[in-house]
Order: sequence, then C-alpha cells, then structure tokens
Amino acid sequence: MARARDFMIGVFDSGVGGMTVARAIEQLLPSYDLLYFGDLARTPYGSKSPETIIRYARQNTAFLVAHGARLVIVACNSAASVASEILAREFAQPLFEVINPAVAQAVAATRSGRIGVIGTRATVRSGIYERKIGAADERCMVYSQACPLLVPLVEEGWMAKPETKMILRRYLAPLKNRQIDTLVLGCTHYPLLRHLIQPRIGRRVAVIDSSQAVALRLQEYLGGHPDLARSLSKTGRHRHYVSDVTPAAQDTANRIFERQVELIKVDDFG
Repeated sequence: MARARDFMIGVFDSGVGGMTVARAIEQLLPSYDLLYFGDLARTPYGSKSPETIIRYARQNTAFLVAHGARLVIVACNSAASVASEILAREFAQPLFEVINPAVAQAVAATRSGRIGVIGTRATVRSGIYERKIGAADERCMVYSQACPLLVPLVEEGWMAKPETKMILRRYLAPLKNRQIDTLVLGCTHYPLLRHLIQPRIGRRVAVIDSSQAVALRLQEYLGGHPDLARSLSKTGRHRHYVSDVTPAAQDTANRIFERQVELIKVDDFG
C-alpha cells in the first residue's frame, strides 16, 4: 500500500495494452510517479457484457485509489465506452479516458470527414465514437470495424506472425474501401500493431493513437491545475500491478517500455 504522501497517477486496462498509455505519460511527464493495473486474468474486456465491464472497471478504479492514485486514467476503450460516466459519478478523483482526446485529434486531422475506427466489439457496439465525433463535427462520417482477434494476438505477443498480418488485412479492407483519410486506433493494444496497420490502411491515412492523445490531455490538465500537480509524487517511480503474469505479457511489457519491467501479481484486487 502506498504511503499517505505517495500520490500517483493511476492507469488501468484489461491487460498490457494500456501500458502504451503509461509509456506515453512517462515520455511527456517523466518525473511523475505512476501506478498501473492490468487485468490480465480477465482480459479481453471487449467480448464481455456492459454490466461485467462496469463491475471490473469499478474494481480496478477502487484498487488504484486504495494504492494512492490521486487521478485515474481509464486506458481501456471498452471500459471507457460503457463505464466512464459511472466512474466519474462514484469516485472523487479526476477521471480521464482515452476516447475524448482521440476524437478531438481525429476531427482535427481529417480532411474529407471520412473517419474509420477500429476497436473491440464492446467499443464498436456502444457507438461511442460515432456519437462523440458527430457531436464534435456533424459533417464527419464514421465507419467502425470491430476487431475482436487483435487484443488476444497482442496479449500473446503475436505482433510479427503472418496470421496477424492476414487478419489485419481482412479487418481493414472495409475501411479502406470507404476511402477514409483518418483512422482511430480505438484500443490501447493497437499501437503495438501500428507498424502493420499503417501500410495496410495506406500511408496517406492519418492514424490516431489514443495513448498519445490522452497523455497530451493529462499534461494539459496538470498545467491548468497546479495544486493537483504539486500534490503528486515526482520520483519517477512506476509500479505495474497485474492480476496474472504470463511470459508473453512480460515480453510485451518489456517491449513497450524498452526495458525490463517488474510485473507485480496481485490476487485481491476486486
């Protein structure tokens, strides 16, 4: 348990994909202490019901707060799409999610107004990107594609497998046929596949990485809330808790941070 003075930035995801958010925060705000929780034991969230995702999101947020999180980032698009408003009502800590920052970047980037979104079934089923992009610019047309196989492939470390390349080609083909000029990576696992996504969707398509977008939003927020920023510990320490540890998850975490990362397994997180 964190000491009373150890106020940290909290981040949770269904697995290791949200570490792309933690890494982006580390690069922008290197001195800030960060607390991460990855729910590997129950991943993926995208195939779960909204009620189950909400329950998991509540438990994950409570875990982070109990361990010293002064603000919480929902680094899981599936959880953000169905649970963010509920979490914001139930927890006093400032809450950030990956959807609104990505929407703002996508609307700013598009030239034709034709925006593609790839995400889990839960995210696509929620229609959250269509609603938020439409509210930001009613001229935009949004084409969403559920990609249920991508999270398991990333969690298994299959980023370089030919099967992954084939599956990506199949998922991206409908969006390519729609002639989109902007693609939102609507899952924080997907930046790990960006080197495969970009050539298959087209070099001229702007690819929006929600992990970078939310890190920039956090930096902006802390700049406007100096009292909160001063209250956060700044020793550059990161703690990475997970509900399960696998060799593939360890390898992926090391790849994201480009160093050896200690994954601390916890059993009592619900």
